[in-house]
Amino acid sequence: MKTSYHISFYLLLLLCLLFRCDYLNKNQRPKSQPIARVGDNYLFAQDLFKDMPVGLSALDSGRLVDKYIDDWIKKQLLIIKAKEELSISEINIDRKVEDYRYALIMHEFEKIYIRSHLNTQVTQEEIEDYYYERSENFLLKQNIVQCIFAKIPVSAPDITQIRRNIRNFPNTDIQDIKNYCYQFADLSFLDDSIWISLDELVVTTPLASLQNKTQFLEKTVYSETRDDIYIYLFRILEYKISDQIAPLEYVREDIENIIINKRKLALKKKLYETIYEDALKTKKFEVYSD
Repeated sequence: MKTSYHISFYLLLLLCLLFRCDYLNKNQRPKSQPIARVGDNYLFAQDLFKDMPVGLSALDSGRLVDKYIDDWIKKQLLIIKAKEELSISEINIDRKVEDYRYALIMHEFEKIYIRSHLNTQVTQEEIEDYYYERSENFLLKQNIVQCIFAKIPVSAPDITQIRRNIRNFPNTDIQDIKNYCYQFADLSFLDDSIWISLDELVVTTPLASLQNKTQFLEKTVYSETRDDIYIYLFRILEYKISDQIAPLEYVREDIENIIINKRKLALKKKLYETIYEDALKTKKFEVYSD
């Protein structure tokens, strides 16, 4: 249960937040006043003011104050319990803190060095070379298609015409299909040059329940299904089934990322080697033999 002291402090804090007290406007710290204690550790009013956002409602401010104090108490209690239960060597703790500090410094320096030296441009030739040399690494885990697909309300006009246009594509004008779908389709996929997962495409259609989608792809060029609300028109142009080698365009972005990550690793290695060689030349270090 909170004491009346706590309640009074909360009210004071909320008033300060609501009316933006002069001492806060003047960047002054509130008078040091403990508002909670755990063991020999105290939480002071200025700690709350320092971390408190401006512009909160009285209700939100009160909740934030309660949470701040509760979190602080739990953290202090956990530290005390850990000291009671564990035999912690101050030397080991200091060493771990120092190791962590140096690791952060190294990480930040590596990140800045790599960012300033990294070439992020990957050419088509590099992508193709990587792909064809390692094509066996790009086996598909799912069926993918290049297609035209539209999910159209059964109440939409001119369904006979859009059905004919999609079924006969690419011998029909894609712009006519796009114009119709932009007006009437609830969902469509009209970029016939892009590969897409079959499961992702048909997830909201009756085709999602197909038991053998591979067989469906092998035997189907045009598919039309419907339910009470929609008609689903599906023109398959190309397909690849799982365990086949993925088309280059399907894995292009992955290859670009792989090449760039390899460059990052190479830069990191070069950084260490350059620093070492420079230090060796200037005799910045020595190794003493027995």
